[in-house]
Order: sequence, then C-alpha cells, then structure tokens
Amino acid sequence: MTTSRIHWIENGEERTALWRSESGWPAPKKVVLADDTMNADAAYRLALDGTALLWRGDFQNARQLLQALVRRIEHKGARNKRAKAPAKAATLTEQFHRHRLAQLQRARTLAMLLIPFEADYTIPLRRAPEVREACAEAYGPGSEPFVASLRELLGVIGAHEWRRKGVFIPALDERIHPWYGVFSPVRGEYVELVAQAPLPPGATAGVAFDIGAGTGVLSAVLAHRGMQGVIATDMDERALGCARANVERLGLQGQVEIVKADLFPQGRANLVVCNPPWLPGKPSSAIEYAIYDPDSRMLRGFLVGLKEHLLDGGEGWLILSDLAEHLGLRSREQLLGWIAAAGLEVAGSHDIRPVHPKASDADDPLAAARMAEVTSLWRLKIAG
Repeated sequence: MTTSRIHWIENGEERTALWRSESGWPAPKKVVLADDTMNADAAYRLALDGTALLWRGDFQNARQLLQALVRRIEHKGARNKRAKAPAKAATLTEQFHRHRLAQLQRARTLAMLLIPFEADYTIPLRRAPEVREACAEAYGPGSEPFVASLRELLGVIGAHEWRRKGVFIPALDERIHPWYGVFSPVRGEYVELVAQAPLPPGATAGVAFDIGAGTGVLSAVLAHRGMQGVIATDMDERALGCARANVERLGLQGQVEIVKADLFPQGRANLVVCNPPWLPGKPSSAIEYAIYDPDSRMLRGFLVGLKEHLLDGGEGWLILSDLAEHLGLRSREQLLGWIAAAGLEVAGSHDIRPVHPKASDADDPLAAARMAEVTSLWRLKIAG
C-alpha cells in the first residue's frame, strides 16, 4: 500500500492529507475540487490528463460519475476496435500485453476520482454510506484523515461483502471467508483437484505443507481429507490472518498450523502442495500478486526447494493453469525443464477445465487462450 501526502488548494489555502492507495498509485500531483456541477465529459478529460478530482458533492452522484467515466472508456475502446485492422494480426502474446496495458490505463483513469475520509473512516459527504467496518477490515485502525480513490473504496466495500457472506466450497460443505487483498477461491477447479487427487500412501498419518496458503482453503481441504497435520505458510500478513480466521471458524486449529515463512517451513512432509500465481509477470497492484509471479519466482522457488522438503515416497502437488503457455509467456518444455533440473519427476497429473464465465466469453480479448485453458495438478516425486 502506498501512503504519502496529497496536496491541493481550497478556498485559497493549501491543504494536505494522508494519501492511501492499495494499488500502489503515487499521490496525484494535480488535484482540483469537483462536485455535482461537473459534467462527465469535463471529468473524463481531466482524468485522462492525470488531474485528480477531489469530490465535495453528493456521494451517490460521485458513484454515477464514476459509471459515466467507465462508459466513456468502453466507448473509446469500442471505437478503437472498429478502426482499420493492422496488416498483420497480433499474436496472443501481443494481445495479452495490449490488454494489460489497456487495463492499467483504465484503472489509472478511474482512480482519479477521489473521496475524503475522516480519521474514523466516516465520509464527510452527503448521502455517504457507512463504511467504517469495511475500511477497518482493509486498513486496520484509523489514525488521521486521508484521501483515497472512490474505485478503491468500492473494492473495499465489495471485499467486506465477500468476507461477510463467504464463498461456498463444495469439498468442505462450508464457506471460506476471504479478506480484502487475499485472493478469493471463486475459481473452484483448483480446489476440486486437491479434493479429488489420490493421496500418497500413508500420507494422512504424516504432515502436509500448504505453500502460499492465502485464505487457507487448501489446508482446510487437506484436513477435511484426513491429514493429521497441515502446516500452511504465507508471507502476507493479511493472508496469514485470513487463513487463521478460516481455520478457526471451521474448527480445524488442532490440525492446521499457520506459519509465516517464505515458501517452505522447517522439516519435511509426506505431501507438499503449492498453487502459485499462474502467470509470469510484474503485478501492478498488491492483489495482482495472486495472479502474476515476477520472473516465476514462486513457481521456481517451489520446484527448487521441494526435493529438500519431501520425505521418501512423498509427493509435491503443483497446481497450475496452462494459460501462460497459450499466451506464449511460458512453454511446457520450460516447465518440464525446471522440474527435471530440480531433481524431480512427474508421477502423474490430473486435469480439469475451468468453468468460470470468462472461459466461455467469446468477447473477452483473450478468448482464444481462455477457451483452451486447462488447470492441472502435477504430482511430483524425487527423481529415482
């Protein structure tokens, strides 16, 4: 999270406040005041220019303005699509990088509409919602007034609802409650793979490691399958708190231990499970660390360290989508080469097709890759 100071002029005086951005955006250099009298076209031009709009009007009108900005961005994107097609069709890799750039530009533009907060997370605007609980969950105890983007606030509110309602996990017949900034297990195919793959012989009598536990959903599934001990690791404080809360809510604290560690805990295990971010690339925000793995650090770190943390006869379960292969970001040969170089061999794999909406959305910019995507559980053993 970026925390610095934002400055603006109001009533002829220079004002300043704490700046918060979970996406890591720096505090805008140019800030103007905006209210219900500002029309969407003017707001859009200012936002495109990098000028932030600090809202002083009705909160619900600010939400409507944000929606109007979204429509203008979409209209511009549709207009660009109708432009003359290039002489040479773009590859999937080129389409992916263009899509990411467009998403980044969109996020930056929409982040220009700002909302003021008091130290206790109340919003000093007409018709503002009650967001103190949601903000406290995301940011911790309040300390002083601050400014953040309306778009980020809506993400905080949405995350609060997910945390309150939870995500139903069929393999547990229970709900997992994700926290703000922790990847939600809404794509259930990887959970289903861990729930269905045959356990190594005698595994339930030993210990399993869950590397990069996130919400703790895979640790809970392993405990539900009879593992007597599961050690779940993560480096992110929110993920650690989230995993502990879910384990306790499910009554599994006697089986699952949550440990702060960079990849592996101490010792060896019969089963070591890892679901790393599926795409190599640089995250553009904190939440994207669940999607993008810079230089494949986590994937390669898991493979390199697995041999030293497996008991004889044990298995490492690598849960990975092949979307990166379809996008030209990583080849199957490269993955198999990393596995072999780590002194490991593939004992088998279990595959499943994604069922999330984008997998069948023909209008998605990456539709060709998504429709071909397969998620696999690779069963890895020490090479004999």
